[in-house]
Amino acid sequence: MADKSPQAGLDPASSGVKAGLIVPPTEACSEYSPPPCSMVIFGASGDLVKRKLIPALLNLFRYNILGKRFFIIGVARTPMETAAFREAMRQGLADSGHLDSEAWPRFSEGIFYTHLDYGDTQAYSALKDLIEEKERSFGTEGNRIFYLATPPTVYAPVIEALGAAGLNSSGSGWTRLVVEKPFGRDSSSARSLESVVHRVFEEDQVYRIDHYLGKDTVQNIMMLRFANSIFEPVWNRHYIDHIQITAAETLGVEKRAGYFEQSGVIRDMFQNHMLQLLTIATMEPPSLYESGLVTYERLKVLKALRPLPLDDIDSALVIGQYASGEIDGRPVLSYRDEEGVARDSKTPTYAAMKLYIDNWRWQGVPFYLRSGKRLKSQATEVVIKFRRVPHMLFGQMIQGEIGPNALILRIQPDERVQLKFHTKNPGSKMCLRDVVMDFSYMDGYDGVKMEAYERVLLDCMLGDKTLFISSEGMELSWAFLTPLLDLIDKGGPGAPPLDMYRAGGFGPAMADELMQSEGRGWRRWRDYE
Repeated sequence: MADKSPQAGLDPASSGVKAGLIVPPTEACSEYSPPPCSMVIFGASGDLVKRKLIPALLNLFRYNILGKRFFIIGVARTPMETAAFREAMRQGLADSGHLDSEAWPRFSEGIFYTHLDYGDTQAYSALKDLIEEKERSFGTEGNRIFYLATPPTVYAPVIEALGAAGLNSSGSGWTRLVVEKPFGRDSSSARSLESVVHRVFEEDQVYRIDHYLGKDTVQNIMMLRFANSIFEPVWNRHYIDHIQITAAETLGVEKRAGYFEQSGVIRDMFQNHMLQLLTIATMEPPSLYESGLVTYERLKVLKALRPLPLDDIDSALVIGQYASGEIDGRPVLSYRDEEGVARDSKTPTYAAMKLYIDNWRWQGVPFYLRSGKRLKSQATEVVIKFRRVPHMLFGQMIQGEIGPNALILRIQPDERVQLKFHTKNPGSKMCLRDVVMDFSYMDGYDGVKMEAYERVLLDCMLGDKTLFISSEGMELSWAFLTPLLDLIDKGGPGAPPLDMYRAGGFGPAMADELMQSEGRGWRRWRDYE
């Protein structure tokens, strides 16, 4: 039942994985072609498959990473023929601008569809027969990926039915289960889901996706730190004043109100994306860049998180909800006026949080995390603010305040690294000015650029779990946040107030006060424009 394949990251020659360059030969890096395999996608009629999974798999096919020995079976409750499913996927690609009319006919030959009731265990016997039939045709050697792109409420019945049908192991190849977030909604529900998963699959078969970790610029955080001697020696409490992690969106809840009303921004963003970015920015260097070692170092960060002060939560947390306003010059509704949202909803669409990591490297350094919807600009980034110089010897020669040095790691939308420092203004007067050394991540690169889902899907095929969430990591993040979520959900005395903020603005004013009370400040919003 266990995943018997070698982990990617080892010598490809010893792992049986064929290595091949897909970037210009002058590049000192390569991508590995995955072994033959199939992907069975549950929830195939949903939006995620059309918007993310099929475009990602088509691109891997276009890059010649996926060969002819690969096929897809879409599974959903909606009755549909394979030809209709292919056409729906083609139309989705065309609508989003991802259709490659030359590659699509060849790629679509490997796409099939079947419908079933997720809880009908008898129907999985027919699914098993279909999988085995296509495996003989395509020569995929029994290597299978089951991808759960369904609502979370369906995870358990699908997993149990896979086990009952004997689909948790092919006997000849490897079998892997991919689970989309959310992994539960608190510690208790996450443990219940995990108990179902582990009754059917071994942990090394399970891949919990957080697509943020598949972004090149997220992985670049580790490269920047551990491959450059100018950064790693100062990456600690002696030189860093604080770190800000921002994930700001201009979008509202769009068509996800039913889900978001039950989750809110902390469950939706902090339990996974924000805490995972924190672990990557603050982890200790592993002895090798290898899946298990990287995961272990990230777990150590989660274990060192200081519990939030629930008896004084206003000193560590601000939550808000967007009111009506303007985005890009057009009026937008308040959250409570969105379709599917309760008119008296208390669901937070914004949160700003101050955390501490109680270990040797980071003792006393505050970490400020903020994420929200309907904000002025879209940006995901990590900002490292360094300590001020101990004595400003130019104090009598300059006017105004010179801020601290900062390293800005922009993850999206414009991927770049910026270093802010001070230098003299040209001229006879002794004047300091802030300047920015700016590196665009794609400058000088002509090779294949992988989007997040392309990267994580490829890594799943290769058996590399570096960019996936472990069972222990999921439990630790829920354990950290569940007491806070209980406090917010119950309301009443001691719960943080919900601060309304204008759509298209900067977020709740109380979030600024959270930092300004300590003489710090968020990265200025005009810097995002």
